[in-house]
Amino acid sequence: MFGKLDTISGEKVTIKLDDQLNLDKLVKYANGKTPTVELQINDGRHISPDQRKKIFALLGDMGDYTGYDDRETEIQMKYLYYRKTGAEKFSMANCSMSQANRFLAFLLDFCFKFDIPFKTKTWDMIPTNYHLAVMCLRYRKCVICGQPHSDIDHYTPVGRGNRALVDHRNLYFECLCRKHHTERHQLGAKSFIEKYHIRPVKLSEADLISLHIMTRKRMHEIDQGM
Repeated sequence: MFGKLDTISGEKVTIKLDDQLNLDKLVKYANGKTPTVELQINDGRHISPDQRKKIFALLGDMGDYTGYDDRETEIQMKYLYYRKTGAEKFSMANCSMSQANRFLAFLLDFCFKFDIPFKTKTWDMIPTNYHLAVMCLRYRKCVICGQPHSDIDHYTPVGRGNRALVDHRNLYFECLCRKHHTERHQLGAKSFIEKYHIRPVKLSEADLISLHIMTRKRMHEIDQGM
């Protein structure tokens, strides 16, 4: 459970929870006893409450999709993470911020690869950074709302000429569903990205080829000045 510090009065602390209290989970985790809670302050060195909240939101979505409970999902995903990356075992209570970011990116990649649906609330709390923007383009999900089968949109105008002749390696892209793509054209590119705080990104040559935006042959022709 996560929340924000509301008031402090002597030894009494009030916290406003982000979600309604799930009494069933509370009783389960406390083994029927009066639960003990821990107040953690972000010191800028260890995993932040915001990172932890995002990680557990993704794990919760995975658990809802697979039928495993939160703890089982965490154990399984950590095992896969250790096996793939060779990382040392870590605790979500006190790992470094960089370790938390790497694990968060791993979970995000896993959800995209296996098409695990995000709850709207989970999607809204994931930062629109470079990694997310690229994953949305690779898997054709709207960077704003997560809608599948979305459009690959040129943030950089390419004109009305033959797009096959354009060097897309120098251009910026974003993935938008039909609704948000239409809105982008209505608002204009600059106003649109300011409204949604998104960052269009350049794509690697491998991504441009896999998304059928360019061919290796065309890249070679451009590089040879043909």
